[in-house]
Amino acid sequence: MRLFKRKRKTSGPSPEPLSERVEAEEQDSVATTLAPVDEEPVHGEAILPRARESAEAPAQASTTEEISAPEDDPTSNAAPSLNDQEKKRSLFGRLRGALARTGSGLVEGISGIFAGGKVVDADLLDELETLLLSADVGIDATDRILNGIAPKLKRKELANAQAVVAALKEGMLALLAPIEKRLEIPSPADTPFVILVVGVNGAGKTTTIGKLAQRLTQSGRSVLLAAGDTFRAAAIEQLQVWGERHDVPVIAQAQGADSASVAFDALDSATARGTDVLMVDTAGRLHTQAGLMEELAKVRRVLSKRDARAPHEVLLVLDASTGQNALVQATQFGEAVDVTGIVLTKLDGTAKGGMIFSISERLGIPIRFIGVGESADDLREFVAKDFVDALFDTRPDV
Repeated sequence: MRLFKRKRKTSGPSPEPLSERVEAEEQDSVATTLAPVDEEPVHGEAILPRARESAEAPAQASTTEEISAPEDDPTSNAAPSLNDQEKKRSLFGRLRGALARTGSGLVEGISGIFAGGKVVDADLLDELETLLLSADVGIDATDRILNGIAPKLKRKELANAQAVVAALKEGMLALLAPIEKRLEIPSPADTPFVILVVGVNGAGKTTTIGKLAQRLTQSGRSVLLAAGDTFRAAAIEQLQVWGERHDVPVIAQAQGADSASVAFDALDSATARGTDVLMVDTAGRLHTQAGLMEELAKVRRVLSKRDARAPHEVLLVLDASTGQNALVQATQFGEAVDVTGIVLTKLDGTAKGGMIFSISERLGIPIRFIGVGESADDLREFVAKDFVDALFDTRPDV
């Protein structure tokens, strides 16, 4: 008789090296070592697209607001309209579609287990383990999920595929719930709320900044962007395009300039303008490049010289398609700049979406947003229940 307390085979997965594609992109973007960052940066001329004209907001009591999708109105007590319901179904449908490659393997695998009238026994745990690991859930997270299922199996509560799915969903939700924490920005703030955006090249940092800028401006926030990626070709122009698209000013210097100086100047400008939120882009770098990671840490220190509380949020952008390698990235970036939140991108293009469970089990860093597509609306706040429900939803229409 198999013991239901599972013995963990290893202390954790041996992370694979970063894919050749990501490493090649990084080497293209960072051809030489970054110039040392002065502790007191030299200020350069700011390149500003047209400033956004905004009406003065009426005085309001100091509160802390969560960044919500524009269609949500938490103050409304009215029943949602048909259009609101359709929007929510559409949003869920996009999430379900994004997770289809990850979820289909789980659902089809569970159905296969019970095909032909298979008797439910202790071997079910081994088969579920294989399915979860193939979805890149990771060994530690898989053990935790299955340890929650084992007592139900022992009590013979898992008689069919539906019961197994329900038990899996319960265990997964319990694992993800602690990292469901929305990004909160004080309103009104006495100083700009500074968001430092970091990650390896190709993860989607600049695109994430543009999408988040749209969400913020639609919620009534004033935003300023800092083009701190001064090393990748066309990175400054890419951020300026996002700024012009959403009528958000961008602070920039010439390519190859000191990125810490750009960040410092941008915080000065945001403070003078009374801007609500400053987002600072940074150059992509591999987590294994110690010298470049130290430069990133210096950017953080330079910001704190201008405002001891800055940056208020350090967002790490992770590409979901890198799977368990994302854990290594998160660990190294966390040591360098004290990551406070994660944006998980490209979930729509991978079967490795299960790595989000490893982030919760191994790191416990809050997931602020997930990317499920190319449009700005496809940058969604992470909701654990929606994620788990969409993972197992196989309906053709939502």
